[in-house]
Amino acid sequence: MPYFADPEIYRDILDELPIGVCVLDLQKKIVFWSDGAETATGYARIDVLGHPCSENILLQCNHRSCEICVEHCPLTLALREAKRVELIGSIHHKSGYWIPVHIWAIPLRDRNGSMIGIVQTFESEFAVNGPNPSERSMKQRGCLDHATELPNQTMMHSHLRESLAIFAELQIPLGVICLELREFDNFRARNGQEAVTQVLRALARTLRNSVWPTDFVGRWSGNCFLIILSGCDEEALQAVCARMERITAKLTIQWWGEQLSVGVLMSSANAVVGDNVDSLMERAQRALRQTNGAQPERGTAAAQGM
Repeated sequence: MPYFADPEIYRDILDELPIGVCVLDLQKKIVFWSDGAETATGYARIDVLGHPCSENILLQCNHRSCEICVEHCPLTLALREAKRVELIGSIHHKSGYWIPVHIWAIPLRDRNGSMIGIVQTFESEFAVNGPNPSERSMKQRGCLDHATELPNQTMMHSHLRESLAIFAELQIPLGVICLELREFDNFRARNGQEAVTQVLRALARTLRNSVWPTDFVGRWSGNCFLIILSGCDEEALQAVCARMERITAKLTIQWWGEQLSVGVLMSSANAVVGDNVDSLMERAQRALRQTNGAQPERGTAAAQGM
């Protein structure tokens, strides 16, 4: 029992938990940041302690464009309503991508019952579900893109062809979303190839973390990604597109002390009777060109190896 009289033992217990634990005071300044929080976000204690939650990452947003910071922030709700709050949100990893998390925000009180702060826990949904065992097999067979570790164009083409065959036979709705990085070549010229690779990886992780396990995300060309959504009718496809637009609008990476962002164009198309891979992709990419107002930049063959 004497061991548990030492308050440091409780700090050690929190650090051993496989989930992220963060404690904030009433001004939403971070006063405790666990080992699990460091692992989940990529931010060390020195990066966040003493900083307001909105200043650098935290937790489910960056403060410039967070979709839930104003009225749905779990910290704000817990402080205002003086009760625990649970939700599914996302956190911004230091590398730039977004991770879906299960969040609890719990009021912290002193011995007199007065609120003195908030305890927030977050657990990665990916960690709960576990890694995709098929990725190792695809990598061994050369089916993954080197830079993003997503399925490459060959694999995406094959999966789309199979999905269209199922659609033709069973009439299960099928949709695709094309995402294209804007001013791709200009970004590379300004910031270099390493920055491009980091942006590609951040976008890849964000997309993969933002769809259902049954959806298929891959790299279609140098600056274009493709999402294949089975069982997704036109209304559902538009809802997914709207969510993707909100998420990708927040995409940033830290690069030599700067926050670099890149624009993303997006279009979608649903499969119709008689479609093949070429006709479906032509319709989706035509919509992408109309969104852009001009012909999109063409990724070079070398870009596939980036």
